[in-house]
Formats: sequence, C-alpha cells, structure tokens
Amino acid sequence: AIAMARLEQVITNIVDIFLEYADDEGKKRQLNKDELKKVLEKEIQHPELKDKINANDIEEAMEMLDKNHDGEVNFREFCRCVCVLAKSYYQKRTGKGGKRGKGKEPEGEQED
Repeated sequence: AIAMARLEQVITNIVDIFLEYADDEGKKRQLNKDELKKVLEKEIQHPELKDKINANDIEEAMEMLDKNHDGEVNFREFCRCVCVLAKSYYQKRTGKGGKRGKGKEPEGEQED
C-alpha cells in the first residue's frame, strides 16, 4: 500500500474517529454526550488542548459544539471542534492571537 500523505492521514483520521465513536447501532451518525466525552478523553491527551474543550465539563463542551441544539454533535459540528483545537495549537506554536480570543469567538467568525 502506498503511504498516505500527511494531510490525507489527518483527513481520514478525523472521519474515522468520528465514525468510530458515532457508530451506535446504526442510529444516525452523531455523537451524543457520552460518545463526545469518550472522544475528548481518549483522543486528546495534550493538556493545553484538553483545557480548550473541557471533557470534565461535558455540558459546556456540548453547548459549545452543538450549534443546532439537538443534543448531538454531527460531523460538521465535530469538524468545527477540530478547527478550534487546531487554531489553539497554532496560536501556541506561533505565539499569535493568544490573549484576544479567550472565550467566545470574535465577531465576524460566525458561519452559517
């Protein structure tokens, strides 16, 4: 098998992780609170990233990710979560944008 390029690995990992945890007996492919908690506990080990989306306070994490308030996190919402984590890691690596963006997303970043 041909080794996958790094970005391909990232993309397939995001999809595979979501499907693995969202697969509850063929019901619609979404993460409920318990599944989301498992993802955040098992698949994120880095303390700074853990703090960003708080698995200890799953209610808060759910609130943040579940934009349509159906009590589940769909794939699109999950991707948004990955983006939030990627941005915070980027800020850590580059030292950019750390202070300003605490808490809520800045104005003008709301999509849909």
